[in-house]
Amino acid sequence: MTAVAWSLAASAMAAGPTFGVHGMALFGGKEGLYASHLPMFHAPHDYQVVLQLHVADARLDAALRSRLDGKTALWTVDPEKFELDRLAPGAADPLRQFKAQLVLGHFEQGGKTQYSDATLVVDKVLLFRQLSPAEKLNPRATYVQIGNGKQRYLIKEIDSRPDFDHIVSYRAASHAPYAPVTIAKSGMAEPDARALAAALQAVPSAIRGTVYFYTEDLR
Repeated sequence: MTAVAWSLAASAMAAGPTFGVHGMALFGGKEGLYASHLPMFHAPHDYQVVLQLHVADARLDAALRSRLDGKTALWTVDPEKFELDRLAPGAADPLRQFKAQLVLGHFEQGGKTQYSDATLVVDKVLLFRQLSPAEKLNPRATYVQIGNGKQRYLIKEIDSRPDFDHIVSYRAASHAPYAPVTIAKSGMAEPDARALAAALQAVPSAIRGTVYFYTEDLR
């Protein structure tokens, strides 16, 4: 066996159950930069994970934050392969950083790479939950809030099967609480922005729009 073959075989043997390409939705702006793993109900992608991060290159970090700036245009992260459970709280070998292509649009659906081989540094793991593959119907949708200052994001907890992945840009009032909010679901339809605003006790214009909404991977 050649040295290359030995290396590939060793890598395959070393790879754990969560090893793979873990694509993410990328969003944020000057007040914070975030990435949300695009989950499925099967390994190695059966985790809902949300990260706060920054780009190691300060100029690239500033340029990216300026382009995102709370807007709702979809950006995604196409990363190198890694073990997703290295992001778990208390992981023995926590993932501190990884290389990725930063893509305007969905990296698997015709998106265009804007920045290549960017090093993303993990500042904080905001959410890490393993998904259950069991069929379950929850008639209500619960959203957690993340963000610094007024620019925040609502992230739906994936707690049913089937379900949907939903990230919403939200402009909070000064001193607005960070408590989760819950609204009624209408099947697999995208929730109404007015219902989210009402649950937040905010004016409808506070909801800036949907960053990401997807159902196909969560059937």
